[in-house]
This record gives sequence, structure tokens and C-alpha cells, in this order.
Amino acid sequence: MGKLTHIDKYGNATMVDVSDKKHTDRMAVASGSIRVSREVIDAVITNQVKKGDVLGTARIAGIMAAKKTPELIPLCHTLLLSKVALDFEILEESLEIKCICTVKLNGQTGAEMEALTGVSTALLTVYDMCKAIDKTMVIGNIRLEEKSGGKSGHFVR
Repeated sequence: MGKLTHIDKYGNATMVDVSDKKHTDRMAVASGSIRVSREVIDAVITNQVKKGDVLGTARIAGIMAAKKTPELIPLCHTLLLSKVALDFEILEESLEIKCICTVKLNGQTGAEMEALTGVSTALLTVYDMCKAIDKTMVIGNIRLEEKSGGKSGHFVR
């Protein structure tokens, strides 16, 4: 682990200067999950949630959020994303809905924050759409699973 890159020599928050960095193909995968009730699992599987298609709406929300990450996270660079994909897995035994977000681009800085933002927003959307059924849902385990590109190399959890 190196020094903090978003702090200048005076201790002020600063945006990292990436102007001298080479453009490389970059990819990041993040995941997270929401623990829900049996009623929520059943309603999502049978598409019986009154607000509509939960996972379809969450997918769109996650894609939109990944694209807007620099508007939400102050020191993130604006990136030209070439791909944002969100996938869901319903884990009936553990009563969880898992979300995986993959972000790809060719640029001077990575896509980790975009993938993490996509997962977080998708899971918040599941909560919003299902809160009439279950207010005890718990979002968690949001984490970077993999990243590639750039000088720090390939990371796999």
C-alpha cells in the first residue's frame, strides 16, 4: 500500500492528475447483496412487486449510477465507459439477491468506483421497490472482486 493519492502536501483533498498516464484497457467487477424476506424473494421471482420489474429496474439504475459516479464521488474523474453490465443472482437458501457489476473502458484511470457505485445503487433500488413488503432488508458485502489495467496491475479477490 502506498501513500494516499488524493491528498496534497498540505493535507488538502485534491483530484489526482492523470494527464501523463497512458490509456489502457481497464475493467472492474464489484459485487454486493441484499438480504431479504422469503416474501420478497417470492415476489421478485414471480414479478409480483407492485412497483414493477425489480431486477430490470435495478439493472437500469445501476447502469445510470455507474455513468454518474463523478457527480456523486467528488474526486472521481469523468470516464468514457465502454460497457456497464449488471447481473443478479437470487440465492433462495440464504434469502439474498446478489448483484455483480462489470465496468469496462479504455482510459487513464480505473473503473473501480463506477462498478462499486453501480452495485450500491442497484441494491438500493431493490430496497426501494420492495420496502412495502419488507423494511428489514440489509444491504452489504459491497466489494471489489476484480480489476485490471493500469500500473497497479491485475487484482482478483
